Amino acid sequence: MLRFILKRLLETIPVLLVIVTATFFMLRLVPGGPFTAEKAVSKEIMQNLEAHYGLDKPLGRQYLSYLGDLAPKRFAPWRLFADADRNGTLDFDLQAAFGINLGPSFKYPNRTVNEIIAGKLPASLELGLWALLVALALGITLGVLAAMRKNTGVDYAASTLAMVGICVPTFVMGPLLVLLFALHLRWFNASGWYIAADRVLPAATLGLVYAAYIARLTRGGMLEVLNQDYIRTARAKGATELRIVLRHALRGGLLPVVTFLGPAIAGIISGSFVIETIFQIPGLGREFVNSAFNRDYTLVSGTVLLYAGLIVGLNLVVDVVQVWLNPRLKFE
Repeated sequence: MLRFILKRLLETIPVLLVIVTATFFMLRLVPGGPFTAEKAVSKEIMQNLEAHYGLDKPLGRQYLSYLGDLAPKRFAPWRLFADADRNGTLDFDLQAAFGINLGPSFKYPNRTVNEIIAGKLPASLELGLWALLVALALGITLGVLAAMRKNTGVDYAASTLAMVGICVPTFVMGPLLVLLFALHLRWFNASGWYIAADRVLPAATLGLVYAAYIARLTRGGMLEVLNQDYIRTARAKGATELRIVLRHALRGGLLPVVTFLGPAIAGIISGSFVIETIFQIPGLGREFVNSAFNRDYTLVSGTVLLYAGLIVGLNLVVDVVQVWLNPRLKFE
C-alpha cells in the first residue's frame, strides 16, 4: 500500500504542473487585467503597479518565478492546520506546512493569497463535509430501502426522489429550499453562516444531487449482492434481514458507491462555488468567483491549485478504501 500511495503521489506532480501552467497562461490571455477595473490612473502609476507585482517582466520569466514560489521548501504536514485561534477557527497554513508561497493578492494589496485561503477555506471544507454526510446518509438509506422492497411503493418512491434530485440543478434547488423553509416556514435563515442552523439549507442543496446518484448506485449494488449464494445461506440459517444487510450485504453493495465518491467529492467541491454565492457563505468558493471577475491572477491560480490538490488527495483515499472493501482488488 505504501508503494501504491507513493506512486500515486508522484503521478500527481505532472498533473498539478499542467493545471498550474494552463491556469497561468489562460488568465493572462483573457482580455483585461487586475488593474483595468480601477479608476483611471496615469501611465507612470500603472507602470509602478506592474513593476511592484512583477507584471512588467516577460511572460516566461513570470511563469518561472511563479513556479519557484510554488516549489515546496519544507515538509511539515502536521502544521497544515494551526491551533485554534481566539475565535475557535482553524488556520489552513500552506506556508508553514510546505513552504508554498502563492504570492500577493492583486485585489487586496495588504493580504497574501495564503492568508486569504487560510481565512476562507475552513468554511468551504465544513460545507463540503456536511453536504457529503447528507448525500451518504440519505442516498444509502434510500438505496437500501429500495433494494429491500424491490418493485414496491417504497422502491418507486425512492427512485422518484432520486430522479428529482438528478434532474433539478443546485442553482434551482437552492432558491426553492430558501423559498419554502426560509421565507414561508421561517425555519432557517435565507443566507449567512453564523449559527448551526445556517448549515442545513446549503448542505441539503449541495448534498441532495449526489444523494440521488448514491441511492441509485446503492440500490443496484445491493440487488446484485442480495442474489448471491451466501446471502441465501444466511437466510436459511435464520439470520434476520437487518443482520443480513448490515453484516453481509452492505459491504459488497457499497462498492459502486465508493467508486463514485471520487467524482462526487470533486463535484461537491466545485459545486460549492454556486452554493456559497447563493447563500452568502464566506468560503473560498465565493472568493474564487469574485477573484475571477477581478482578474486577481494569483488568487485564481492559488485556488485552482488548492482544489486540484484536494481532489487528487481525496481520490487517493477513495482508491484505498475501495481496495479495503474488495479484497480481490490489489494496490496496482
